[in-house]
Amino acid sequence: MGIISKILFGKKKPAADIYALIDKRRLPRHVAVIMDGNGRWAKAKGLPRSAGHRAGVERVRTIIRMSSDIGIRYLTLFAFSTENWKRPADEVGVLMKLLIEYLIKELAELHKKNVCIKTLGDITELPKAVADEIKRAVRTTRANTGLTVNMAVNYGGRKELVDAVKAAVREARGQNDIDESYVSTLLSTAGQPDPDLLIRTSGEQRISNFLLYQLAYAEFYFTDTLWPDFDELQYAKALECFAERNRRYGGLGGTD
Repeated sequence: MGIISKILFGKKKPAADIYALIDKRRLPRHVAVIMDGNGRWAKAKGLPRSAGHRAGVERVRTIIRMSSDIGIRYLTLFAFSTENWKRPADEVGVLMKLLIEYLIKELAELHKKNVCIKTLGDITELPKAVADEIKRAVRTTRANTGLTVNMAVNYGGRKELVDAVKAAVREARGQNDIDESYVSTLLSTAGQPDPDLLIRTSGEQRISNFLLYQLAYAEFYFTDTLWPDFDELQYAKALECFAERNRRYGGLGGTD
């Protein structure tokens, strides 16, 4: 058990500088996160679901800041899936409003920290005000060279693969010209390394149509912690767990 896990297990006060406890030599280049549990967090506190989503946005701010500060290169956040349209209209409206609020409030700070914002998913189906704010954030941060934050909004892994097949058909590639490298260029994450680590909060243990192609060799980290409670120490614990993994990519590791 690593030192960060011991701090959590023993319910001790976290160290003044959690970052100092993280092994920077074994950081994942790309972290993907399924941010789950906002509604359950609110219900447990007797609050409306909207309060849970608002608390979840605050946690997004925390994890982006920490990722940037410790040297993570890519962070992909599953913000709104193609299936989330099935939720009640008022809840979808709250999510869209919070996304606009976040971008308006945080864009200047993100830009100052050299964060580059990109999107995964079809934002043309979003309300115009939301799509416009996303486009503004992407445009403003386009030249930044620090942490890349992929916002997966109206995103579905199966749709992404279907769109990739359609693109390959349009390009009329021959069978011998289609390989894994080529397919990767047709995905929303083209030009980026695949995620090394997938984190899902709230105790659910599935990937829910998220990055189906890209997660082939990712390490999975599931935690019962609800997303609004996934703070710096919880994130550090996930990174510590990743650092202890023996990644074999189908081959034999040093202990095999």
